[in-house]
Amino acid sequence: MNSVAAQCAPSVAIVGGGLAGLAAAVALGTSGCQVDLFEARRSLGGRAASFRDPSTGEMVDHCQHVSMGCCTNLADFCRRTGIAEYFRRDHVLHFIGPDAKRYELEATRWLPAPLHLLGSFARLQYLSLSDRFRIGRTLWNLMRSRVVDDIAQPTVGQWLVSQGQSTAAIEHFWSVILVSALGEEIDRASLSAARKVLIDGFLAAREAYIIEIPKAPLGTLYGQRLEHWFAEQGINLHLNAPIRRVGWDGCPMLVRADGQEVRPDFAIVALPWSKLSEALTVDVAARLPWLAEILQVKAAPITGVHLWFDRPITSLPHAVIVGRLSQWIFNRGPREDTAAGEHYYQVVISASRELAGRDRQAIVGEVCRDLAAIWPAAGSARLLHARVVTEQGAVFSSRPGLDQLRPAQQTAIPGLLVAGDWTATHWPATMEGAVRSGYLAAESVLRSVGRTGHFLVPDLRRGLLARLLIKAG
Repeated sequence: MNSVAAQCAPSVAIVGGGLAGLAAAVALGTSGCQVDLFEARRSLGGRAASFRDPSTGEMVDHCQHVSMGCCTNLADFCRRTGIAEYFRRDHVLHFIGPDAKRYELEATRWLPAPLHLLGSFARLQYLSLSDRFRIGRTLWNLMRSRVVDDIAQPTVGQWLVSQGQSTAAIEHFWSVILVSALGEEIDRASLSAARKVLIDGFLAAREAYIIEIPKAPLGTLYGQRLEHWFAEQGINLHLNAPIRRVGWDGCPMLVRADGQEVRPDFAIVALPWSKLSEALTVDVAARLPWLAEILQVKAAPITGVHLWFDRPITSLPHAVIVGRLSQWIFNRGPREDTAAGEHYYQVVISASRELAGRDRQAIVGEVCRDLAAIWPAAGSARLLHARVVTEQGAVFSSRPGLDQLRPAQQTAIPGLLVAGDWTATHWPATMEGAVRSGYLAAESVLRSVGRTGHFLVPDLRRGLLARLLIKAG
């Protein structure tokens, strides 16, 4: 490393243009570093990306991505890059019960966290009174307990049974919240990951539960908008530029697909955990003792069912669907560039292993029946076009003991770092976790050259009552 130059403006190569790599590039690029970001695809965003549907010509997200008020670092990333204005904040969560009736979850102005959602929860009448009481008691137990992630820890599903939760409560409350948030079934997910979602997402602060939904395709936000912003900031972006190997011979060494070598002061490998072994040389992999274990981590799939109808089927901006195959529906509105009056909706099904091997038309048919049972207009509307997209490696599976396997961003090899939602962030597989990892990697780079840089944004501030009632960890 060129000592004086590196301390003033270290060169950093980032491999991977998903949110983790983008966050690291944003933090370091605005801190005077020389940043080159290499992305194998023709566009940025990684799993938060879009494609052009050949039938409609419309930019379609692989799967709807939603943020929450508790995602403070993702919000910071969007503010820094000027894309925060392209998100809509929904303060009311619309639930459609198994009875096809609508229920709304919204914070009351009269009660502080963690009681702010109590009134709305009490009105979820598709849950029996006894189930609502037991759910409240179990949430209290969760707030008052400290949970350490250990391989011997029960799954959240096992723990809920031990808490006396009924089958109806598990299917119509706990699974509804946790499967969507974790992307994993509750019989596989760890108790610690579930606690993180419930405490940080719903109980710790009044604004934590608010959902933030992109108003533009992800490919526009994390692709075109960020490409323009990177150019303004002088960050060097290399699209359609795969890195064949990442090695080390006294400093990081990247080998491009054309054989050209890049030798930066630092390299941040921001790839999915499943692709690490393909990117690292044998010598580098041998010096990372955690690599073999992290490669054993399983993935969980998420399916998006994209539907275009000839008329609107509901005016709701979104809905959480309880007790059916469909889990969430997002109203993407009418197409403005067509006279046909097409109305586009996306239905999301997390942890969608059961759909593997099923016929696409059968999936679309069941989803449409779900919608028609709730909104009569869906039964009379004509389905103009449908597309089913499953991301098999959408998220890592938050199994018990996983946190013990997740590595820090700074590796034992000088100048080589990793980033991704799968690294040690204390968050499950989320966009927030990805951004946190990128910020943590950037902080580590600056510390290595004797500079101070704090990019990580604190969690939402907890009020007095929340601090008294919720135990740390």
